Amino acid sequence: MPISSDTMIGLVNRFQVTLDDGKIDLGSWSKVDGLNVKWDVAEYRTGDQGNERYFFPGATQYEVIKLTRAACADTMKVKEYLSNNSFKAKAMTGHIKLCDAANKEVAHWDLTRTVPMRWAITAFDSSASSVATETLELHHAGFLDDQVQH
Repeated sequence: MPISSDTMIGLVNRFQVTLDDGKIDLGSWSKVDGLNVKWDVAEYRTGDQGNERYFFPGATQYEVIKLTRAACADTMKVKEYLSNNSFKAKAMTGHIKLCDAANKEVAHWDLTRTVPMRWAITAFDSSASSVATETLELHHAGFLDDQVQH
């Protein structure tokens, strides 16, 4: 099959993260873990069907989002966000945008009721040849449009 003109070869993933409808910019991240969803399975059996069973998707379960990158100037943006939300955390809408090498959006996820859960930075060691990395973990209520409308 020939490659089409819009095929992206060597996609370089960059993730941009904002909160509170873009008011809080947490910068770019090199790795995002936890964009997963799992459904409980509801099983139903009728009384006259023998061993016949019916399965329905049940409640959704989302994992904690774990963002990782090399420590950089944007680390101070995260520190400010955490300082402002340490004891008075307000659940915000989170937005994760996957960008290609040209910084164009490939996909995005909107996280509902996002709150900070954990932040860490690697130990500083001037004798090591590794880069200091920071990790931010965000808890959220989901990224699918499956909420019950009241």
